Amino acid sequence: MNAPLARRRSPWRSPLRGPWLTSVLGAVLLVGIPVLFVTGLLSYAAYNPGLSAVNDKTPDKGLLGFYLFSWPTHPYWLYRLTQGVHVTLGIALVPVLLAKLWSVVPKLFTLPPVRSAGHALERLSLLLLVGGGLFEFTTGILNVQLDYVFPGSFYPLHFYGGWVFAGAVLAHVCLKLPTAVRALRSRDLRAELRTPTARTRPETGDTTGLVASDPAEPTISRRGALGMVGLGSLTLLLVTAGQSIGGPLRRTALLAPHGRSPGTGPGGFPVNKTAAGSHIRPQDVGTGWRLTVDGGAGTVQLTLDDLRQLPLHRAVLPIACVEGWSTGDQHWEGVRLRDLAALAGHEADPPGVFVESVQRTGSFRAVALSAGQVRDGRSLLALRVNGADLTHDHGYPARVIVPGAPGVMNTKWVGRLTFGATGFPEHA
Repeated sequence: MNAPLARRRSPWRSPLRGPWLTSVLGAVLLVGIPVLFVTGLLSYAAYNPGLSAVNDKTPDKGLLGFYLFSWPTHPYWLYRLTQGVHVTLGIALVPVLLAKLWSVVPKLFTLPPVRSAGHALERLSLLLLVGGGLFEFTTGILNVQLDYVFPGSFYPLHFYGGWVFAGAVLAHVCLKLPTAVRALRSRDLRAELRTPTARTRPETGDTTGLVASDPAEPTISRRGALGMVGLGSLTLLLVTAGQSIGGPLRRTALLAPHGRSPGTGPGGFPVNKTAAGSHIRPQDVGTGWRLTVDGGAGTVQLTLDDLRQLPLHRAVLPIACVEGWSTGDQHWEGVRLRDLAALAGHEADPPGVFVESVQRTGSFRAVALSAGQVRDGRSLLALRVNGADLTHDHGYPARVIVPGAPGVMNTKWVGRLTFGATGFPEHA
């Protein structure tokens, strides 16, 4: 039998693979992934999980919640910025992540799979790195698209997965950083970007096992490969960022579920869940609706007309959601939360408040807001927006609007406010 035919040809024959290309892609991820991790942790902190078990969607976090702090109301656009960066950057990095996985795929199938204890640890870190990365990016994209096909709640899955992925990235960097630095120094980036396909050659001096032993003829240069990845990332950036920036750019958010036009008029800005989708019945928000305010002075019930007779204040605030989209600044009008706290007997030093919606099903139909959020003069029980009464989809007859808070904390169709620094109602 002919010797070349006796030896099975490797399927990994691309002449582009090698430590230099892998290191270039890794360097981009090394900048982007820490930003994703930090902004993801900030997103979790913005829910003020320490206030109430209702807010905390990641129970038993233990030491992983060491960094948590009371989320501020200044600047009012903080969550809009951090979560917009988190979602937009995560989507834009998808082509880089896939290209990085393509560049190292031969390593995933090397035989024997384990050669020593040290090699076993390296393979384990690689498994956590690849699996964690695919898991985090996949669940994040599905959440942005409101496609909850994964088992369990998105919040704990993404939170714990983020810590696993971050740990795997750190271990991988510690193991591979010297090799990556040598690889990056082995070739001049500008020279490589000037090299056409005809002069593209496999890398030499490889000790990583990434370079093909029997390379095929090149069909694209490394310049072309990097350009294709960069163009993919730029395209995803352009069709995603508009949902966070808002204004005319919202029309460019082609991949965002909230990128389409939400209509015109005072209520012509995006909503996450409609009244119908939240099973709000006409009788829930009709003439029989009452706002119950609980606190140190007992219980007060207010009709919509009663609320309209109270001093009304205005605030210009956006709604920014965990999916990365934002409404942009809207002009709200309503009763300050601290004034309602005064009606409940907390005039001098308003405490936190537990907010409950008339909505009977779904997540975040009840939330806890901190004392700092209540005391901010821009925190309103809003009755109007952009000069008109709230629409049913925007929370008629009354909704909470708080500067800097995630969108789900701005509860719609509010039915009860319970003020008190501790002892939030158990029935919630």
